[in-house]
Amino acid sequence: MKKSDTEKKNCTYIGGQAVMEGVMMRGKLAMATAVRDPEGNIQVEAERITPPEKKSRFSRLPFVRGIFNFVSSLVIGNRVLMRSAEVAEGDAEQPSKAEKWLAEKHKINVNSLFNGLATVLGIALAIVIFVMLPQYLTGLTPFKTTGIEGLWFNLIEGGIRIAVFILYILGISLFPSLRRVFMYHGAEHKTITCFERGLPLTVENVRGCSRVHDRCGTTFLFLVMVVSILVFSLANTVVGAFIYTGHKTLDFFIRLIFKLLLLPVVAGVSYEILRALAKTQNKFFLVFKAPGLLLQRITTRDPDDGMLECAIAAFEKVLKMDADPTIPETVFATACKMTELLSNTKKRFKDNGIEEEEAEWIFSILLNIPKSAVNGEEHILRIAQVKEILKVADERLTGRPLWYVIGDTEFYGYKIKVDERVLIPRPETEELAQQVISSAEEGDRILDLCTGSGAIAIAVYKELEKNRRKVSVTASDISAEALELAKENALANNADITFVQSDLFSRIRGRYNIIVSNPPYIPTKEIDGLQREVRDFEPRGALDGGEDGLDFYRRIAEHATKYLSRGGMLIMEVGLGEAEEVVKLFKYCDYAMILKDLQGVDRFVKIVV
Repeated sequence: MKKSDTEKKNCTYIGGQAVMEGVMMRGKLAMATAVRDPEGNIQVEAERITPPEKKSRFSRLPFVRGIFNFVSSLVIGNRVLMRSAEVAEGDAEQPSKAEKWLAEKHKINVNSLFNGLATVLGIALAIVIFVMLPQYLTGLTPFKTTGIEGLWFNLIEGGIRIAVFILYILGISLFPSLRRVFMYHGAEHKTITCFERGLPLTVENVRGCSRVHDRCGTTFLFLVMVVSILVFSLANTVVGAFIYTGHKTLDFFIRLIFKLLLLPVVAGVSYEILRALAKTQNKFFLVFKAPGLLLQRITTRDPDDGMLECAIAAFEKVLKMDADPTIPETVFATACKMTELLSNTKKRFKDNGIEEEEAEWIFSILLNIPKSAVNGEEHILRIAQVKEILKVADERLTGRPLWYVIGDTEFYGYKIKVDERVLIPRPETEELAQQVISSAEEGDRILDLCTGSGAIAIAVYKELEKNRRKVSVTASDISAEALELAKENALANNADITFVQSDLFSRIRGRYNIIVSNPPYIPTKEIDGLQREVRDFEPRGALDGGEDGLDFYRRIAEHATKYLSRGGMLIMEVGLGEAEEVVKLFKYCDYAMILKDLQGVDRFVKIVV
């Protein structure tokens, strides 16, 4: 190890693990896995984890915490390894009949089942190779397990265990796929070391750091082997002194059971030793570190720059999520079953206070299938489709409204482009457009005040055109940015509309048969209490109706008669509880009507002059 690598400027709890074509990093509040997919792109999956201080006191006790961390690392490590393989392979098969039957009849997720079985089999294999095999081989020696010979028996068994461990590592390193895992292991160490040295996390800086690290799992496993010599000696001594039967096979399994029972003790003690060694730079203790660091020369390889990029991506994601608990989780884009991705997306939305129905809209729009059919579809989504869905879902999780993320919405059957320049048209506003459509006659001049996206004007023009009622439609707004978008929408829908930038009537000329308006009507004091999506993303100027929400209606009432033809009508959308107050503003009208929306709410006011 380079001397500079031992000079730590930044302390970090972040540790990691190499996976298939990637690296997993784990911090205090989050873990992230970065994997290179078949297309050469780095995909990052990140999830929140329980911080140490919120775990039970028992699980944080010295020696006990090592046991919990060891088991947790096994379970999480295997799960992450399986997930990385899905990304690295880049494809998925259609679900078999058996998978469908298990999912439908018994609610069993086959992937989760296989992951669990793989974990159990992995633990069983480790027990066979590193516990049973050394014990069996030592039993072939002439040494007895009792008396003074028992000491030699335990030492030989421990030596064989360490030798088996080293040979195992050397053996698996011969496989090309696992050799690449070792290279990613090196990338993980280099990245952590680079950060601890206080250097910017660039490929160039990370490349120059050591690939060995004193908090490595390889060192921990070596310590387990050493500590097991001492702890398992206790098992052999107890069996030899008190439970010795003289039956070779029976004594073998009795000693084995004792050792398995003592494995948590071995893990706990080894973990505390590793923590102590990682904290000290005392030269005296380097001798205890040396064997583990030397073994890392086998379990790590020098990575290429692409591997370093993966490790950096995972590390930086964890850093950000540890620093900001509001950053949402992300998932891999892999070829997968539509039902699984939909279920996962709904859960992510629900956990973040977003309506699950929005997930259905995303799938419906992006996959071009009816929303009613989304939950009944069962097929494999291509990686490109999954990426597109996840991109939209991830952006929605930031709080940005869905229709801004999608880029357009539907209003009265017409596609309307929307973004932060305009309000997103609401379903009830379609009823406002319907009032105009049903009232308009051939040759009418229609004015849409506060047009925003132009949705009302477009719907009115197009529907009247369908009904062979030729009218002229003018749309105005104070916002030049909103008008720019409204013009795009009119062009896209082939709607012949005149646009005027105007503060209500300030630049309007002539008289109109119908004036329609959905002006800002939210009282100023209520805006901060609106949903996050509305409050933080939709234009405030299109929401704020003044102290009582009626400012725009007062101004419209003051000037409307100058721009309405005799017998003309003014149709407006109003806020909750505002209808009667709005009517009072139009004392001069021939008559006024309050109309309800489909929910039974007083939503519209019609004024006839």
